[in-house]
Amino acid sequence: MLLHGHHLIAGHRSREGEATIRAFDPVNGESLEPAWAQATRGEIDRAARAAESAAVEMGRMGPERRAEFIERIAELIEERGSVLIERVMAETGLPEGRVTGERARTTAQLRLFASVVRDGSWVDARIDRALPSRKPIPRPDIRRMLTALGPVAVFGASNFPLAFSVAGGDTASAFAAGCPVVCKAHPSHPGTSEIVADAIAEAVRSCGFPDGTFSLLHGAAPSVSIDLVTHPSIRAVGFTGSLQAGRALFDAAAGRPDPIPVFAEMGSVNPVIVLPGAARDRGEAIAAGLVASIVLGSGQFCTNPGLVIGVAGEELNDFAGHLRDAVSRTTPQVLLNTGIRAGFERGTGEWAATAGVRVLGSGHGQEASAAVSARPAVFVTEADVFIERRHLHAEVFGPVSLLVQAANREQLLASAQVLEGNLTATLHATDQDLADYGDLVEVLQRKVGRLILNGFPTGVEVCPSMHHGGPWPATTDARSTSVGTAAMLRFARPICYQDFPETSLPAELRNANPKGIWRMVDGRMTRDAIR
Repeated sequence: MLLHGHHLIAGHRSREGEATIRAFDPVNGESLEPAWAQATRGEIDRAARAAESAAVEMGRMGPERRAEFIERIAELIEERGSVLIERVMAETGLPEGRVTGERARTTAQLRLFASVVRDGSWVDARIDRALPSRKPIPRPDIRRMLTALGPVAVFGASNFPLAFSVAGGDTASAFAAGCPVVCKAHPSHPGTSEIVADAIAEAVRSCGFPDGTFSLLHGAAPSVSIDLVTHPSIRAVGFTGSLQAGRALFDAAAGRPDPIPVFAEMGSVNPVIVLPGAARDRGEAIAAGLVASIVLGSGQFCTNPGLVIGVAGEELNDFAGHLRDAVSRTTPQVLLNTGIRAGFERGTGEWAATAGVRVLGSGHGQEASAAVSARPAVFVTEADVFIERRHLHAEVFGPVSLLVQAANREQLLASAQVLEGNLTATLHATDQDLADYGDLVEVLQRKVGRLILNGFPTGVEVCPSMHHGGPWPATTDARSTSVGTAAMLRFARPICYQDFPETSLPAELRNANPKGIWRMVDGRMTRDAIR
């Protein structure tokens, strides 16, 4: 399909500024056509105001129409076929299998959210009927449910051009909650963003939704993002990216006259702790799986295992040898863009320059033919160095990890206690290890959003029970998730009705329960009507 290099504002193309943003093919090093302009303040204003206007009309549309709209987006993305796949590959250097898999994940999560919307029970309806004869004070009739928060600003992520971008989890969950979306495309893949935005715009038209339901803006300058987040029509923000950018958006939103929530996922070292029994019994297999996890997606997943901790001894020595051998068999990995490569080189350079830190092993062979690449590596240090040197706790984005050797059980616990917030922590342990290190589990559960046993953190299942979040700086709100159906709750707020007549209540709170949803009535979960 023809790419226009325009913003898409409430169904209309726009380009008021000079076109300066170009995608870059990280494999051959060539710039791609066409060019896109930075969104102007006027364009941001039109998109945000159109979303605010659309929010009212979307609120009148029932769950069935919303579900059909979300499902239609999935169908239209699939209909883009090879055109979409080829553009993603050109802009990211990702292989075809990875891109087709990510498209499948994107459309599957859209359909999952549609099913939750159609069921309707997500609104968490609660009803406490009046008790007029209660002494000493009668109880009024009180009914509560979740409702859409309003227009959401969504920021596309560099490392997931489909699943965490224009029609990714943030957009899908915002639409599911009934919120319009103004999306800021990631400048690394503007063509991909335009193709997907075109699919959403077609779904908006064909399903009869208001034009302001969706807009796409482009911009590489920080001012574009700040202007969007601080626009008074925007009511919430969904972001996946760096700590620096996420913190800037969070601060800008908090500094508004009317602060709004920013749900930002900003990075994680995802510690993997290999306990002695597991190292003894499965050391070679754990090392092989760990390196496979480190290089998966060229190490550019937010769940990349960037830290490994174990207790010094013969078991850990053998494990370290297996880890060195496994990483030495890897080859240079294609990175998404030059900014990621610069960050990788800066981070690994700081590690290499730190006294007490050395390279355990690295990939082999000549540099990749790709224009933007990195050689996988594992560094190693002692726990006392790790505990003291805070820069070793920060994420280095890419195919690299740091092995920390604790002198004993107490030092391993101390290493875990100094960790910042993370998305995940993984334990490789036998039953006896778990019994011996029960207090370690207690420490880790305060540090992360997801605990994994005898697995690896890469690979995040999209399902109702998934939690993809964690304490700061992994996210800005440890209570929220950006994966799974609970992601909808970020973009909803409670509304309570007291002593309203039946005819003035939303259908979800009426006595007859016409939608047949699960509700809590007088403290008991039921689908029954109130008689």
